Amino acid sequence: MNPANEYPSADGLWTGLRLATDAGVEAAIAVTDGMIRWVGARDALPAEFASLVPHDGGGALVTPGLVDCHTHLVYGGQRANEFAMRLAGATYEEVAKAGGGIVSSVRATREADEDTLFAEAAPRLAQLLADGVCAIEIKSGYGLSLEHERKQLRVARRLGDAYGVTVRTTFLGAHALPPEYAGRSGDYIDLVCDQMLPALAAEGLVDAVDVFCERIAFSLEETEQVFKAAKALGLPVKLHAEQLSDMGGAALAARYGALSCDHIEHLSAEGIEAMRQSGTVAVLLPGAYYTLRDTHLPPIEALRAAGVPMAVSTDHNPGTSPALSLLLMMNMACTLFRLTVPEALAGVTVHAARALGLSSTHGVIAEGMPANFVLWNVRDAAELAYWFGQRPVRSVVRRGRIAVGAAV
Repeated sequence: MNPANEYPSADGLWTGLRLATDAGVEAAIAVTDGMIRWVGARDALPAEFASLVPHDGGGALVTPGLVDCHTHLVYGGQRANEFAMRLAGATYEEVAKAGGGIVSSVRATREADEDTLFAEAAPRLAQLLADGVCAIEIKSGYGLSLEHERKQLRVARRLGDAYGVTVRTTFLGAHALPPEYAGRSGDYIDLVCDQMLPALAAEGLVDAVDVFCERIAFSLEETEQVFKAAKALGLPVKLHAEQLSDMGGAALAARYGALSCDHIEHLSAEGIEAMRQSGTVAVLLPGAYYTLRDTHLPPIEALRAAGVPMAVSTDHNPGTSPALSLLLMMNMACTLFRLTVPEALAGVTVHAARALGLSSTHGVIAEGMPANFVLWNVRDAAELAYWFGQRPVRSVVRRGRIAVGAAV
């Protein structure tokens, strides 16, 4: 790993490109001071950019840098044994009741120090970045105490600095009930709202706040209590919503202007309408759907008809989606959920950026935006969702630097 500040500058004139939206026209991108100053057809390039340092794209397809908008990347241990349990017939809820699930990751995370968590998370992040990811969300939620939630969020910040990637941290203290609070969920939510969240926000470790609203996690009332605490601190909210049942969480989240509702296999028509009105993004997580062998599809056609933006993410986590490829998630979103290729590509770029509150810096290639784009050795954008197991990245420009494959 090169330190992020050693990546070469991407400043210059990038030519020999084909935009995913118009692959038949040679395009050019002018970058100065790490910012995109112009993008368009090569033959329309303004004279002022003609003398910039050249970067030959070699005919590569270019897209915005990918955005992985839902991950639990920092944790201790792994849970391959639970994968085997589910293959033997155990349900998600049965695994949790047997002492597995989220709480098993809590034990391993609490036992690990920051350096250990960083060392374990770094290669996972590197795998995701190799797919062209230029921004990523990293949630806490495996500490479930102030000390250990802080540890996770500090490691997330370190990863962003070390790899030169935009990291949005999400506080997910309300992920599960820690063992020491068994039977006392109200007391634990008070701790989350009154002590943990204010302290971590004051330390600058929280960009957004999430809750797991579900029968095996937290109720609507407890979720709203966390949302009120977030709102008082000026922090946006997100929600693990309607994954296992219709709890009405999406409608609640929409009332609080949530950035996104994620999973949403059991999302109701009322929830869809609430999300449409609030502009909340629906985040599809096909990796978890696949791993859990779910059969209840998210309401894709209804979301499409309502115009609710749909993002796609890895949901990387040790229990239900140990996925390390956002390109593979594009393929799964198309094959399992029947997204079109343009929908899948928008789902890992513009809509994913919106789900993180990053629309002003990520998700599109446009004048005035930071340089975050990827050059691909493919002929057509459909190949990004078509292949699985292949990584056709030629170059990655991330935060104005050439993080992968410096062009000549």
